[in-house]
Amino acid sequence: MARRKRRKIHSVPLKEQIRRAPRLFTLYVLLRLSVILALVAQVFNRDWQNVALCGLTLFLFTVPSFIERNWHIDIPDTLEVIILLFIYAAEVLGEIRAFYVSVPGWDTALHTITGFLSAAVGFSLVDIINRNENTKLDLSPVYVAIGAFCFSMTIGVIWEFFEFSMDMLFGLDMQKDTVVREIHSVLLDPTRSNRTVNIVGITETAVNGVPLAINGYLDIGLIDTMKDLFVNLVGAFVFSIIGYFYVKGRGKGRFAKRFIPTLTKKKASEEENL
Repeated sequence: MARRKRRKIHSVPLKEQIRRAPRLFTLYVLLRLSVILALVAQVFNRDWQNVALCGLTLFLFTVPSFIERNWHIDIPDTLEVIILLFIYAAEVLGEIRAFYVSVPGWDTALHTITGFLSAAVGFSLVDIINRNENTKLDLSPVYVAIGAFCFSMTIGVIWEFFEFSMDMLFGLDMQKDTVVREIHSVLLDPTRSNRTVNIVGITETAVNGVPLAINGYLDIGLIDTMKDLFVNLVGAFVFSIIGYFYVKGRGKGRFAKRFIPTLTKKKASEEENL
């Protein structure tokens, strides 16, 4: 009975959700409809991998509202809009529409946003714990910002581990290759004396005697991974600075509030009633 009562308290009627955030609801409906249409098209094309991606996208769209209803967390509308657009950009546009390949900088932009959003989530977690009267933490704004930054970088590293694992286990290409025209390697040193051999001005590469249709040498994922981690760092650093001033001014920054999830007021009132 207690569980049913708590769920009923925190469930918000659909009409109330539309009234509170009509633009967010409209965006959600449009994106969901677009994904459904894409799913139908992929079924007719018998592209089952893209069908699965569409199904995953529809599922991910429900995650923010699920978190709000069940974990007593209020996600700001601005953050939720960015999350929805990010999911659509990554899965539908990036994977199905091949923007990762056809649009320069698409992957880089998404990884930068990931660093920013992950820092916002990490900042929220650290700040909630820091402000909880039941904990003994009393972290300064600097330490809260550092915690958010480290959380974001950890998420970025774990994601790169995931990409590497998918590439190794299933033969995918999540860690995109890069064409380079220089090689610097000690493995090419015939004397085995740990000296770097430099090969510059590479214009063609052949594998098993067959020339590749690239103007240079193929780097297998390393440059892409390091670039992703670097832009993740940039996004995390930017939000950590914003979060620092937010904590220092104790929540007065309007801009930061748009991205920082907080505990709902109903959560506090429910704990008082128990």
